[in-house]
Amino acid sequence: MLALVPIQWWHWASFVLVVVFFLALDLGVFHRRAHIVSFKEALLWTLIFFSMAMVFALTLVPVRGRNEAADFLQAYLVELSLSMDNVFVIAMIFQFFGVPERYQHRVLFWGILGALVARGLMIWLGTELIQRYEWTLYIFGVFLVLTAIKMLLREEEEVHPDKNPVVRWVRRFFPVSTEFDGQRLLTRSGGRLMLTPLALVLVMVETMDIVFALDSIPAVFGVTTKSFIVFTSNVFAILGLRSLYFVLANAIAYFQYLKYGLASVLLFIGMKMLVADWIKVPSAWSLGIVTGIILCAMVVSVFITRRRASSSPVSATTPPTDRA
Repeated sequence: MLALVPIQWWHWASFVLVVVFFLALDLGVFHRRAHIVSFKEALLWTLIFFSMAMVFALTLVPVRGRNEAADFLQAYLVELSLSMDNVFVIAMIFQFFGVPERYQHRVLFWGILGALVARGLMIWLGTELIQRYEWTLYIFGVFLVLTAIKMLLREEEEVHPDKNPVVRWVRRFFPVSTEFDGQRLLTRSGGRLMLTPLALVLVMVETMDIVFALDSIPAVFGVTTKSFIVFTSNVFAILGLRSLYFVLANAIAYFQYLKYGLASVLLFIGMKMLVADWIKVPSAWSLGIVTGIILCAMVVSVFITRRRASSSPVSATTPPTDRA
């Protein structure tokens, strides 16, 4: 058996540089000019980012072993599936503020860039806590179990950006214009520098991502405590979130029952963390269980939604369309 290659500082630096390069390429070349992202374009980029994650997992096999590669895949899948819940919230935020479709990608770009920084800090903090106080994992486990139960019992909640304390704080201390100024976050009105409504949308998106990260990051730590795997799986999932939003934005009604699958995943990972000292679940088994739960939840959600739509006089759902 070959010895595992230890993760060095240059592994981190190389990964971050590659991510920065692709982000710069995205903003400076592919989306230099604001335009409406079509379903086909979004689907293509979703497949590209998914393929990149799979290739990265394959490169882990010879250098870090099959178990760590399986942990990466499981962590990536958990983060990506939990991000789908975030997609629905982002759609509500865009609808509330009336953000034109051609400007939505710019908000998601800066929002995801901020999310990468915030999650990097949260992962570093979580890693430090686990290394110094191993019992932190039990706290994460209990938190995930309670979150799963809350997700199963709660009713559908509406998003109220006007009541968000961060948005209200921004409005209180910074002047905000009433109209959009293209895709700019800052504008001038009467010689006065002001925030645009797009800036408020960005603040709201960043706030909601931090809230979702409080669930997803402990869940990933339930898969593995190796910081490099936790960070890279988060980055790949977040990078694909923009294109995933444009793929799912027109098909939200199809996945209204997905929360039961996500809650089951959180419950499984939380329980696995709590019994880890007595029962060890192999990485491959855990990956299979998480994958099975998510796929079943998606299939059942689409089946029930279609069945209800077909039995209703007026269809409540609209299939994805290719926006010009």
